[in-house]
Amino acid sequence: MLKYSDYAKLDGIAAAEGIRNKEFTSSELTACAIDRARLVNPSINAIVHESFDFALDQAQQVDNTLELQKRSPVAGIPFLIKDLAEVKGFATTFGSALYEGYVSPEHSNIVAKYIEAGLPILGKTNTPEFGLTLTTEASANGPCRNPWNLDYSTGGSSGGAAAAVAAGIVPVAHASDGGGSIRIPASCCGLFGLKPSRGLTAIGDTLNESWGGMSVGHVLSRSVRDSAAFLDVIKLDRSHLYPLPPSPDSFYDSIHETSLTSPKLRIAVQFDHPTGETLDQDCVLALQKAVQLCESLGHHVEEAIHPIDHSLASRAMSRMINTYVYQSIAKRAEALQLPLEDCPLEASTLSMAKRGQTVSATAYVDARNWLLVAEQQLQNFYQQYDVIIQPVLSKTPAKLGWLDMDSEDLKAYGGRFTAYSGFTALANGTGQPSMSVPMHVTESNLPVGTLFTAAWGGDATLLRLAAQLENAAPWQQLADGI
Repeated sequence: MLKYSDYAKLDGIAAAEGIRNKEFTSSELTACAIDRARLVNPSINAIVHESFDFALDQAQQVDNTLELQKRSPVAGIPFLIKDLAEVKGFATTFGSALYEGYVSPEHSNIVAKYIEAGLPILGKTNTPEFGLTLTTEASANGPCRNPWNLDYSTGGSSGGAAAAVAAGIVPVAHASDGGGSIRIPASCCGLFGLKPSRGLTAIGDTLNESWGGMSVGHVLSRSVRDSAAFLDVIKLDRSHLYPLPPSPDSFYDSIHETSLTSPKLRIAVQFDHPTGETLDQDCVLALQKAVQLCESLGHHVEEAIHPIDHSLASRAMSRMINTYVYQSIAKRAEALQLPLEDCPLEASTLSMAKRGQTVSATAYVDARNWLLVAEQQLQNFYQQYDVIIQPVLSKTPAKLGWLDMDSEDLKAYGGRFTAYSGFTALANGTGQPSMSVPMHVTESNLPVGTLFTAAWGGDATLLRLAAQLENAAPWQQLADGI
């Protein structure tokens, strides 16, 4: 029988290889994940809907079906879905009391890819209401606690996924990113997190579901190779809603290029906050470590001024996101026959929905046009550079309660939100791939990542660079605060 001490050492690829090599079974892996969840989830609140029996049944099918074991390089490993994606027959709340009692009638497109790949689904992970903030403390499901230090936030909005991976429940978990929601939890929990290029991966069938292309799904993982393998699972072979960016036949295979064949990159670095906020020294230190490591690998790094006005980008994105938030809430409110004012929503969500209700067609088109101009400006910028590196956040992980979506003082909440963020969202508005790589641990034992962003379609460039960084300076695989 597989022991947890051995399970905890496995990334997803190693776990799947063990199944195929008959070293252990998917059922044993899944049992280890369930035992770990039962032990630590009461402390961290990463999983908000359990489906342990369902996962064990799926694992048994993998064990009994050779074809399933060969379905993908990650078949048979226990997996979790963020509670913003739908799994047929599962409760889905989207982190909101508005969806209490809702059961998903069908799989979302990305979940269908994961099911097809042979992944036993253990349950749904915690997220803030509709994924709308930088921490995971939804009133409906309670706060998610950082396994590195239980008094601190996991980041958001994929905080439950990050906590589950960092605490050793699963090696990889589904996440999504509409403004930094993969990369911010990766930074806060010491994990690797890549936001793919717009159009590369499976998304919903409407503009609303993907926030007009700003939101994409992928995973949080402890290893780079797991991220690459899971990108192969969800990447598309034809365009769907958005243009299909260039990509290798296999991202997993592409990261195995040697340092001799990988090109030396032209890297820009930005040390200043784009809207003038103060950076914590630990965030600067993480960035300096990234610069030094890239230079040691032979890449050319120089300081540069970012070509895009982040304040204007933020305003354009906010206008569009508010529109999509209103449309999502209005659909549910109509089904429940509730006026917007009577919907059980957190204060910030209700405020966003009200603003979205008033966005005119002209204002929406103006916002979209501004982002199209920004995309064109970035195309020119990436003729000169391959990658830009920045902090993920301006501050180290926040204490729980510091950023409250349901605050009575939304002006103070908005000020804290702005002071904490600023770097990640632009890549969502312009569709670029962007990743957080663990770079630093503070004296108070909190991880800090660094942000790397490439031109649209540069996902393989980022993954190859991440693999080099991981090999040169391996990071701690599991949190030690629980």
